[in-house]
Amino acid sequence: MTMIDRGVDSAQVTALLEGLGNAEQRRVLMRFFKTAPGEYGHGDEFLGVRVPQVRQVARQCAHLPLAEVPALLDCRWHEVRLCGLLMMVARFERLARKRLAYDAEAIAGRDEIVEMYVRLAHRANNWDLVDLSAPKILGHWLLLPTAIGADAPGMNEPSNVEIIDRLSDSDNLWRQRMSVVCTWKTTQQGDPRWCLRQAERHLHHTHDLMHKAVGWMLREVGKRVSMDLLREFLRQHSSEMPRTTLRYAIELMPPDERQAWLRL
Repeated sequence: MTMIDRGVDSAQVTALLEGLGNAEQRRVLMRFFKTAPGEYGHGDEFLGVRVPQVRQVARQCAHLPLAEVPALLDCRWHEVRLCGLLMMVARFERLARKRLAYDAEAIAGRDEIVEMYVRLAHRANNWDLVDLSAPKILGHWLLLPTAIGADAPGMNEPSNVEIIDRLSDSDNLWRQRMSVVCTWKTTQQGDPRWCLRQAERHLHHTHDLMHKAVGWMLREVGKRVSMDLLREFLRQHSSEMPRTTLRYAIELMPPDERQAWLRL
């Protein structure tokens, strides 16, 4: 793989991806991501570039300055926005290596990425853009030292809890999904509190994409932390949660137990 020159800018990244476009793949993606009028992805535009190709461009252009990323996220093309998000993920992960966890410069770099990500969250405007970025940026950040909010005494800034809750309280579907899906990372590391908090906050959401996201994250609590903890949450809330959420949440339970929950 050839690394693109360090002087690369957002226009060059966009041009690289536009050169990989495929008309037939574009039609497939437009259908798959529900871009017709009235569907959740209405207005999203695709080049027809496969995800592995987008990942390759992101790696080739890894030296793109962070200041150039907003231009990618503001692009009309879905794959260009995905590339920008993948670049943010890669940059965050480099700064999140174990030896850099408490490094002041790395902390500042991670916080800068998170602040940019939250500010531009509405540009991750389809479920794949959210799911490929939120756990690895926001979710990972929740597990690490930060100079934002509660970890910075005397600073008049929101805590990490408030930042996630603000996404949750937004009227933007994709920000809301971020608040849920980011908890995948914290649950994987044995902390289910973030998931359970957001699951309760979105229990009465009306959109199917949120029903699936909440159920998926609850399923991860049972898988990664404790099936008994999941059962306790369901005992409290199964009667009021959407059936899609419940079905997703109980997928890893034995068949007879799944049927018992569905009969309640």
